[in-house]
Amino acid sequence: MNKVHVKTGDTVIVLSGKDRGRKGKVLAVSPSEGKVIVEKINMVTKHIKPRSMGETGGIVEAEGAMYACKVQLVCPRCNKPTRVGHKLYEDGSKERVCKKCNEAF
Repeated sequence: MNKVHVKTGDTVIVLSGKDRGRKGKVLAVSPSEGKVIVEKINMVTKHIKPRSMGETGGIVEAEGAMYACKVQLVCPRCNKPTRVGHKLYEDGSKERVCKKCNEAF
């Protein structure tokens, strides 16, 4: 099982590709593939076939998966792209911290 540095609900910025510089919210994370799906980023067109009577088919736009290494977490406190650090407490709990402002989130 691989680890991914972002979680569902995090705000991230895209580092490379056609959507470079855009911010979005993480909708889904797939650690086994090392990919994430970000809201309104990497939009792809899918051809949907109608499965039942009355259902419409056609071309639908949806978010495509992208590699997690192409996104960087945006700190909710200082609002800057940052790497993720971890802070260990004496009671055994662990918390993510911003490397720039050193605040926990």
